[in-house]
Amino acid sequence: MAESVVLDPVDLHLLRLLQNDARTTYRDLAAQVGVAPSTCLDRVTRLRRAGVILGHQLRLDPAKLGRGLQALLSVQVRPHRRELVGPFVERIRALPESLTVFHLTGPDDYLVHVAVADMADLQRLVLDEFTAHREVARVETRLIFQQWDCGPLLPPSPSAQSV
Repeated sequence: MAESVVLDPVDLHLLRLLQNDARTTYRDLAAQVGVAPSTCLDRVTRLRRAGVILGHQLRLDPAKLGRGLQALLSVQVRPHRRELVGPFVERIRALPESLTVFHLTGPDDYLVHVAVADMADLQRLVLDEFTAHREVARVETRLIFQQWDCGPLLPPSPSAQSV
């Protein structure tokens, strides 16, 4: 398990600001946090090196890219052995329809969030890319009607909560 990193109030303030807009300039961040731009750059660099900041993402709307149907696929892999797990995960991650793959405890081994064009595309994906492989014992499909983003990970600063 990864070690946690000790964060002071300046680090937490920087992370709150970056979570809301990762494109904020170091100059603007420094002004909002009350430190010099060079200090801000050093702190953000340290947070990246420590693995606190994992990167930046560009989010796309699957529906606008022709993938308007999303589903969660619960998958059982049998036998659930390391030599099958690694290749299974890599194969699923390589599929353009796969958005997220979770390795789980409980009756299902994996939960895969997918985005496809329509029901026929979902059926093709399940039959050709999942159940066609011997190690996949079962796939259960749940359609997603609506989705809401949560977060950010860090709560807002106490002063922002009182506004």
